[in-house]
Amino acid sequence: MEDFKTKAGNLTDSISDYVQTNYRLAVINAADKATTIAAGTMASLVVLFLGTFVLLFASLALGIWLGDLLDSRALGLLLVAVLYTLIILIVVSMRKKIVFPMIRDSLIKKLYGQNNQNLQ
Repeated sequence: MEDFKTKAGNLTDSISDYVQTNYRLAVINAADKATTIAAGTMASLVVLFLGTFVLLFASLALGIWLGDLLDSRALGLLLVAVLYTLIILIVVSMRKKIVFPMIRDSLIKKLYGQNNQNLQ
């Protein structure tokens, strides 16, 4: 009978250790995914910020160049604005087909990318 109690006690301790280890593993995996997503988000924000300045100055240069060609800087800048308006309209009309699925797929790859690599 003592042997049974000792084995039951050891089994209880082992189950407790197993549960604690699984909990710690889940916390570490969650922290890993959160930091991966945060780092990717920060890098994307930096690229977006710098890309905005590049786009701004390239647009101004294009507007001034077109304005010089047309002898009216206002018209050159207006043409650039019309170009961006057309691009916005195209993106808005295609958002359900192209834009949202790309963003969704990117987020899914970031969330489950490491697990999918381990399975293959």
